[in-house]
Amino acid sequence: MGFKTNEASSSSHILKIPREDTPLMGKTQKLSSPSKTFANIFMSLVGAGILGLPYTFKRTGWVMGFLLIISVAVLTYYCMMLLVYSRRKLESQCEAPKISSFGDLGFAVCGPIGRFAVDSMIVLSQACFSVGYMIFIANTLAYLFNYSITQPESKIFGFSPKSVYIWSCLPFQLGLNSIPTLTLLAPLSIFAEIVDLGALGVVMVEDVMICIKNRPNSEMFGGFSVLFYGVGVAVYAFEGMSMILPLESEIRDKEKFGKILGLSVAFVALVYGTFGALGYFAFGEETKDIITTNFGQGLLSSLVQLGLCIDLFFAFPLMMNPVYEVMERRFCEGSYCLWLRWLVVLAVSFVALMVPNFADFMSLVGSSVCVVLGFVLPSLFHLIAFKNELGWCSLFLDAAFIVMGTVFAVYGTSSTLIKIFAKMA
Repeated sequence: MGFKTNEASSSSHILKIPREDTPLMGKTQKLSSPSKTFANIFMSLVGAGILGLPYTFKRTGWVMGFLLIISVAVLTYYCMMLLVYSRRKLESQCEAPKISSFGDLGFAVCGPIGRFAVDSMIVLSQACFSVGYMIFIANTLAYLFNYSITQPESKIFGFSPKSVYIWSCLPFQLGLNSIPTLTLLAPLSIFAEIVDLGALGVVMVEDVMICIKNRPNSEMFGGFSVLFYGVGVAVYAFEGMSMILPLESEIRDKEKFGKILGLSVAFVALVYGTFGALGYFAFGEETKDIITTNFGQGLLSSLVQLGLCIDLFFAFPLMMNPVYEVMERRFCEGSYCLWLRWLVVLAVSFVALMVPNFADFMSLVGSSVCVVLGFVLPSLFHLIAFKNELGWCSLFLDAAFIVMGTVFAVYGTSSTLIKIFAKMA
């Protein structure tokens, strides 16, 4: 896809050095067909969030969980289209600069403050996704190689298995994250996606087989107390908001983008709902925080779990690349900076050590930065871009997204943090 060293992924405007007017996907060499755009959107949306859905369905109930997935999918699609409409509106104006990314839109609407807001949210969200990857890898390896019923709190040289595996991954991640361009990481990306899809396919087939043989009792609704938790995880799962404008720029027929995006989001929602429900149906109240641990100690189980770990291990530098591009542009004049990258990887590893629970961490990230990035900022930018043309209905919707998104971000973040600290105490 033509990635280059000095291309920025999150925000851009016309500057000298560093250059900030390059879209996340790089310079367009060839416009994409509808089928390729559909695949790119699917890959942009599907991430590690899917792994915590069965546990979330256990807490929310499978009907409530499915409804939350569908609701968040509809709202996500709506806000993604707000970004597209806002970009088209601003670019249609005379002498308007090309808007290639989410941050470009923030700059065009709100100036440097808007670009800084988008950059900050993308850095936080991408770094938090990477923290989630580290937690999943460490917890899964600890379960595979160190967990036993008779000795659940085993140690490795006096340290917890999770901490040992995180520190063991650190040298390799320092090496992978030292790679300056995404072009060199492209083969790892393809390999990771193949492993990921294969492993998730095996998981779903195994869930179906277990459901056929023995279906445990399952709860339909978990109550209002877990509503914000479920919404946070669902928002986390749809993690591709920052990719929408670059993807829309690459499609050959721009008029079809809305339809293709809608089909992609609907398909992802179906996959998420099916995966979460099947995982919960298969194991009922025994559903774990990490769904792959539900398969026991068989060879197939171990291979699936290792496959997912390999996928996330190689996806880690890809997820961190937007963080490096923003920070290097702001602190190193756009130049490659090895020590800054290593410092960020070290900080992410420290945070992963402190967070005990993968699903709770997903809810925290989804309730905070993902809500702001996915709902509040698109609605705010759309409101400002169309401020003189909006009808009362559109004005009310934009204002509602801004207000409700902010309220949810504050309440959801605080409630999730209380639960996390309670478990740590």
